[in-house]
Order: sequence, then C-alpha cells, then structure tokens
Amino acid sequence: MRTVTTSAFGVRAPIIRPGDDLVKIAADCVIEVANSNNIALKDGAIVAVTEAIVAKSQGNFASTQDIAKDVRKKMGKGKIGLVFPILSRNRFSQLLKGIVDGVDELVIQLSYPFDEVGNPLVSIDKLYDLGIHNFNQPFTSDEFYKLVGSVEHPFTGLDYIKFYLELCGGKASVILSNDPCEILKYTDKVICADIHSRFRNKKLLLANGAKKVIGLDDILNEKSKKHGYHEEFGLLGSNMSSEGTVKLFPRDCQTFVDKLQKELKKRTGKRVECMVYGDGAFKDPVGGIWELADPVVSPAFTAGLNGTPNEIKLKYVADNQIASLEGDAAINEMKKLIKEKEGNLKNKAVSLGTTPRRITDLVGSLSDLVSGSGDKGTPIVLITGYFDNYASE
Repeated sequence: MRTVTTSAFGVRAPIIRPGDDLVKIAADCVIEVANSNNIALKDGAIVAVTEAIVAKSQGNFASTQDIAKDVRKKMGKGKIGLVFPILSRNRFSQLLKGIVDGVDELVIQLSYPFDEVGNPLVSIDKLYDLGIHNFNQPFTSDEFYKLVGSVEHPFTGLDYIKFYLELCGGKASVILSNDPCEILKYTDKVICADIHSRFRNKKLLLANGAKKVIGLDDILNEKSKKHGYHEEFGLLGSNMSSEGTVKLFPRDCQTFVDKLQKELKKRTGKRVECMVYGDGAFKDPVGGIWELADPVVSPAFTAGLNGTPNEIKLKYVADNQIASLEGDAAINEMKKLIKEKEGNLKNKAVSLGTTPRRITDLVGSLSDLVSGSGDKGTPIVLITGYFDNYASE
C-alpha cells in the first residue's frame, strides 16, 4: 500500500521579465525539478503558476498617471466618493495615488472595525469595551479618533487613516461607515473600491440616488497599447510594482495554461493539469485576515481542475459501515467502498464533513501556502497525487 500520496513542491524559477517565454520557462523548471528529485510525473499531476509572473511576462503594468487619466475620463469634475478600499500599502497605496490625482476632491469611506478582507482598523474588542456593538454608527475621522484614540494595524503598526490622508496631499477627507450609501451625503459620484461585494454595492448606490458609480474593475479595463489593462477586472488584483507603478492582474490566462499543458504533454507524455493562481482562499484565525484580495483564486485552469471534490468521509465510513471490521478486512472494504462510490455524493451521508469547495480554490490555497509571498523564489508549484485516494495503488 502506498503511504505517501499528495505532495507539493515549490519550484524555483529565474527572475521573470516582460517578453519572456513563460510557457517554456515553466516547463523547463518543472521537468528539471522532477528529474533531479526522482519525481514521477503522472496523468493528473498539477502545475500551478503564480499570477504575478504571468502578468510580468506580459508586461501588464500601469502608472499612477495612467490611472489618474482614466479616472478623470470616467468620473469627470467635482467631488468623488471612494467606498470601502482595503487597508494595504501593497494593494492600494499606488491605486489611491492614481485615483486622487484624477479627481478634484475625494471623500474616502472606510468600513470598521476591519476592511473587506479582515485587516483591522481598530480592535473589535476595543469597540465592544467602548459600548459600540452593532457598528451602524457613522463617524468622521476626527470623531473616530476622539472615540478610540490611536488607530494602528496590529501587524504593520500603520495608522491607515493618517497614511491614506497623507498620500492624498490635502485633497481628501475620511469618513467611517459600514453602509455604502453613507457616501451619498457627501457626493453622488462614487468609486466602489471593494472586491467581492462590488456588484451588490454598485447596485445599492445607484438605487439610492447615485448619479455615477464605477468600481476598480471599471478603471483601466479597456485595451491599450500605451499601458497595461485588464478587460474584466481592471485594477482589481493589482499590486505595487514600484513607486508610481502597479502590476495588474494577468490577461489571457486560459491561453497560457492550455499552452503549458500542451508543452508538458509533448515533453513528458503525461496530461498535467495547469492553473494560474493568486491569493489563496483561506483566513488567518488569529489575525482575522482573509487572504483573498484578488478577485478570484484562479483566473484560468485546464479542464481536469473543474468542479468540486467527490469524496466519502473516511472516519464516517470507518465508524459506521465498517465498524465491525479490523485490519486488512477493514482496509480492503474501505477501498472497495471508495472504488464503488457514486459519481455525485452531494447530500449523501457518506460525504458529510467533506470540503464543499471548488478544486481550484483548494489547489490555489495549497499553492499559495507553498510558494509564500516573500523571498522563497518558488512562483511555480508542482503537486503530485492530488487526486489520489485511499484506494489508489
């Protein structure tokens, strides 16, 4: 009986530059790692490539001035509201610079006690101690400071209200409210900066009197030969490249994964599933931060990664259907039940407690944890045995 199944390997790669042939580079790196470490590539192995190097190879970059010009074009003159930006130097500081340069005056509305992905503006326990329990009350920044005192992120030590105001150079003010329509007391022209709730909040603002509403996905979302763009996500999924420049989410990812799968098939004879991944879909239970600041975990993947797992819960079966068996008899019966399981176990007792998430979200989270976000230098992840189960020989 095989005792090791799913394994994930961080694959080092060279520094990727615009114009690089990333399909060839990724295939070279994966095959070298497999050969040098005696890893047998089989049908169903997975190669995951981080969105960052896909975007870099495409040269999908834009400047804060590119952002400013598009904001001015789409929002016009006057006071503009900016609703629910996340609290992040990497993810949002450069976007804010571009946005504020494209408007006459900006009102920034922050949610509290944390942003959309869980970055805390202030401790929720501190608000409870102050008698604030339902978080419905709106505040100006001065009122909020007077109430809670210092506002510092527990990990970075940064006061994001002060930081964002300083970035805006006197052209902005900050309010705090969890009701997106609070911004309409200040202006009827709004940019929704949220990620996963953007469709709902755009609709809500328009229904309550907003004259003009766009999202980050509506900025730099048109084809251009002068700067980077993303037709579906615009600025969503972007992060800081350098001072004054952002890297956008990669385009044409389906073409990339299909080409990589074809290249690996040609060179190994195996059908390797391929995907592009960004943030993993997991939450830090201590810090409360939800990792997913990208619009999706995986913008593209090959067909074998579609769908959700169809698994039985081993401990349920062990404690119920084969509870009377021991040793080899129990093992053999478990294997038999797995091999004979139905093609769709949704709402079946034997699947109770299995993870009802998309395969791409699970594999993307695994890949994100393996590759890390710092200096590991492994933007490619090779996963073997992911689709194995207890009955796999």
